[in-house]
Parts: sequence; structure tokens; C-alpha cells
Amino acid sequence: MEGVATGLGEEGGCWRRGLTEVAAEWVAPSFLNPFEQIQFGYIHAEVTNHDSALLSCSSEVLTKENIVEPMRDIRRALLEADVSLPVVRRFVQAVSDQAVGVGLIRGVKPDQQLVKIVSDELVKLMGGEVSELVFAKSGPTVILLAGLQGVGKTTVSAKLALYLKKQGKTCMLIAGDVYRPAAIDQLVILGKQVDVPVYTAGTEVKPAQIARQGLEEAKKKNVDVVIMDTAGRLQIDKAMMDELKEVKRVLNPTEVLLVVDAMTGQEAAALVTSFNMEIGITGAILTKLDGDSRGGAALSVKEVSGKPIKLVGRGERMEDLEPFYPDRMAGRILGMGDVLSFVEKAQEVMRQEDAEDLQKKIMSAKFDFNDFLKQTRAVARMGSMSRVIGMIPGMGKVTPAQIREAEKSLKIMEGMIEAMTPEEREKPELLAQSPDRRKRVAQDSGKTEQQVSQLVAQIFQMRVRMKNLMGVMESGSVPALNNLEEALKSEQKAPPGTARRKRRSESRRQFADSSARPSPRGFGARD
Repeated sequence: MEGVATGLGEEGGCWRRGLTEVAAEWVAPSFLNPFEQIQFGYIHAEVTNHDSALLSCSSEVLTKENIVEPMRDIRRALLEADVSLPVVRRFVQAVSDQAVGVGLIRGVKPDQQLVKIVSDELVKLMGGEVSELVFAKSGPTVILLAGLQGVGKTTVSAKLALYLKKQGKTCMLIAGDVYRPAAIDQLVILGKQVDVPVYTAGTEVKPAQIARQGLEEAKKKNVDVVIMDTAGRLQIDKAMMDELKEVKRVLNPTEVLLVVDAMTGQEAAALVTSFNMEIGITGAILTKLDGDSRGGAALSVKEVSGKPIKLVGRGERMEDLEPFYPDRMAGRILGMGDVLSFVEKAQEVMRQEDAEDLQKKIMSAKFDFNDFLKQTRAVARMGSMSRVIGMIPGMGKVTPAQIREAEKSLKIMEGMIEAMTPEEREKPELLAQSPDRRKRVAQDSGKTEQQVSQLVAQIFQMRVRMKNLMGVMESGSVPALNNLEEALKSEQKAPPGTARRKRRSESRRQFADSSARPSPRGFGARD
């Protein structure tokens, strides 16, 4: 639990508190994986209708007996995440050895102490520290990318160029995939998107010769970093490896990075091991990590192959390549989210002044449709909804179907909001009071009056929910997050509709306090 909110400060906390509520508002954390169940403190309590030995233990230390059930769940979760069995065994043994005999801290639940131990071991399993790219002391730094077909090497080449360009490096791409149709054209197009030159020599020239010519061209132009894309294969074969060995001999690269699809799970670790034995690599880049919330590949690569994960791709945009942070990945796997990454992305799309204004409006219950539209668009600029949701504590197991439904709902809401007048956006009370206004918005947006009524009701419900969330997250501390977790847990345990009726009642009371009187048919629509 420690370190969840570290490094944020008041400024970072402002971004976190402002955008988190907007992003979390539309997708409830209805499903929790076993790691998240430990985090929320009810492993087996829901499944077997009785408290686990861990939760009900009265001893002053963690023992083999009171951690046996949680460790069984951890083992199962790792296997379901496609982590190799030897890695799972070593990990479970390491956690057990660390946990047994640990004294319980007053005021801290034993299950939360176990989470801290699990988190530390996960970080160790994935390498412990960030593994930075190595740059040549003199001459251009040469990065050779390798991998099987379809893992995204060509796209990663351009993403990597943009990533390094943002660090002040001048880059050049070399198109070395002479086999896949349109591979060279694809790299040229991507190079234009990121404004990086691409060296091409056609498909009739051997990759090793292209590498030699491209490197000479880069030296003439005094380029800082040269990135070479290579051909992939459907499987590892001798011809492929011999070709890569020759290219590597010609380039004498500073970094040889294997691009691996994170969705392949433990197979990713096997690939890294095989390539390292054949050609010798310095690290790996995991792609499509946004589609793998289980983290099987991330957990296996370092432990099995001994080679670090240096970069990860978390989306389809050119900007979606970033360093691999073991501690942040551990937080995501445990369901604690990745608050630091959330803040960093928020800072890229939102000014400090706007974040502070949003925070004030939420606390004063004056959040309106203009604010909603502005913040949802800011969240959209941070990346895909699945990626943003993955950064929020307690929401690591939201299903793709839920995300698609939320995205669809947001588009419908945006259309209705755009059909409102500026005054109606600023004062939702006008729509709540006037059936004629709601009817006009419905006609202009192509939606039903019931949908407009639901949207108006939801803005008042959001005011209540977001103010409550802001209150428990105000300090940015671990206890505040614990309170938020307890609130989420209580809402999930409540009988169906109980929490929703309570929120609706609170929103109606707030509306009544503003002296407005919505019609029962209009404002009372089901949310």
C-alpha cells in the first residue's frame, strides 16, 4: 500500500483529483481479480461466505496457516495470467518466506500488509528498477529492432523515434524489411507522421547492405540515433537468425531490442530467451500492453530470460511508447492503478489553472455540462479509455464490453450536450425545470426525451458522487484511498439498487436546495 500516492505533491494531486472522478464516473469497478480482492480485503469472503484465515486471524504475526488461502489465490491468478509455472512457484515461495513471521501493525489490516509484500516481490520479479536505453559515447547510437511477424516492429520503430526526439535526439529510420509487402511504404508514412527521415533502398537489396548504406548516410548527417526496422517471420528459423546476425555484425548496434507482443504471455519470455541465445539482445519492448491487464508477459520476461523490459507500448498512437516501470506495473496488477502515470498524462493535456478550477467547481457542487464536456475530451486525449481506466485504483478489471458501452454512452451524451444552448450547459437547472427545453434538445440531437432527462438527472448525481469522491481523496494519502476502497466495497455489497437510490435521493435534495422543481416524469427517469 505504501507509495501509492507518493511523488504527487499538491500540484500532482490536483490533476489526480480533478480528472480521476471524471474518468471513473462512467465505468464502475464491478469485477475484481484475485490481486484486487486482496487489495480490497475480501478474498474468499465473497466466494465462500466466510472470512478467510488471513482476515480473521487473531495472532500478532502472519503465519503459514493464515496466509495459505491468499497464497493459493495468488498462485491461481499468476497461472491465469499465463506466467510460467516455475516462475509462479519461485514467486509464491518468495512471498511466503517474506510474509511468515512479519508482525502485524496496529491499524493496518493483515491482508494489506500481505499486499505490500506481494507488491515488493512483483517489483523484484520484473527487474526492480527502470532499465534505461544505452547511448553511444561517440558517433550515432544504433538501435536494432528484431522480432516475429505481426508484433508491431515497424510501428514501434516510428514510436521509438518520436520518443527519442522528445528527449532532444535527432533520429533516422532505416527500412530493412524487404519481404513484407508495403513494409517500406508503411515506415515512410510513419516517418512523415513523426517528422523523422527514413532511409530506403528498395526490396532488391539485402538487409545487411541496406544497414551499411543507411549507417553511412546517418553519419554524414550527424544523426544522434539510428533505428533499423527488420523483417519478421511467422516462426524462428535459421535463415532469419543468420540474416539478423549479419545485420548486427554490420551495424555493431548499441542496443538490440526484441519487440514482443505482450498478449503472448509466458511465450514472450521464451522468445526473448531464444533470440538472446541466437543473436544476443540487450532488452525487450513489450507491445499491446494496454490489452493485457493480467501482466503475464511483464512478469515472465526478466525472470526467465534475464533480459530487462526497456519500453512498453500502451496504445495505437505514436505517443504511446514509454519506459517500463516495474513498480507502476505492480500497482496495476494489484489493482492499485498507476497514479503517477495518470498525473503525467493529465499534465500533458490539461493546464494547472484548469485543474484547479475544476476542483473548486466539484467541491462547490457547480460542475456543469461545459465542465463535463471539457474534461471528458481531456481524458480522451490521454489515450484510450481502457488505458486511462487501467491507471485508476480499483478499476483494473473493467471488462472490454463495459468500456465499449461507456464509450458509446459518452458519444451519445456529447451529442446531446452539443445540442444545448450555452446557458443550458452552464445551468442544468433550466433543463430540469423545462420539459420544452428537454424536448428541443432531444429533437436537435436525434435522441429521445427520456435520454435527455436521464442526462440531466445524471449531472446532479455526478455532483454528489464527485464531491464525495473528492472528499475522501482530498489528502492524497493512503488512508484516503482506503476510505475510497471501503466505500466502493460497501456499494458493491449493498442490495441491488440501494446505492443508486441513495445517490438519486441526494441529488434530488441538492436540486431542491437550489429552489428548482423538476417534473417527476422528466427528472425522475431511471439512471
